[in-house]
Amino acid sequence: MGRRTLLATAGWLAAAVLATLIGVAAIRLVGESITGTPGGVRSQAEVERALAAPEPTPATPSAPAASAPSSPSATPGLRRSFSTPGGTAVAECVGSEVRLVSWAPAQDYRVKDVDRGPDDDAEVTFAGPAGEFEVNVGCIGGEPVARPGERD
Repeated sequence: MGRRTLLATAGWLAAAVLATLIGVAAIRLVGESITGTPGGVRSQAEVERALAAPEPTPATPSAPAASAPSSPSATPGLRRSFSTPGGTAVAECVGSEVRLVSWAPAQDYRVKDVDRGPDDDAEVTFAGPAGEFEVNVGCIGGEPVARPGERD
């Protein structure tokens, strides 16, 4: 009876190990497509270059060309990203005014306050375990630039 119990235990352990190995292999095979970042992880410089590149405008052959000239102050300008330990914001200049295009808090942080513009300055405040971090942006020469944060 002891030998039979030993064989049953050994068989059970072998089946458990085999099932675990098959499961790990399946997760590894499928997991990269589920959890991986499409296109890979980009560096800060790559993100800034991608945001600075002009967006392609789709051609619409059936629509006639607009004859009214567009105002230069309504044309979005250069985009630039700004990072703090609390999060990241992307801004662009529209004429002499700045506008926050997007913002994202870092892990364990939240957006406390945001003034997206367009205005003389735009700002977002991230709050989290290490305190508050503010991204305050303005435009100089058509380029978004960081300004020292002002507290009320």
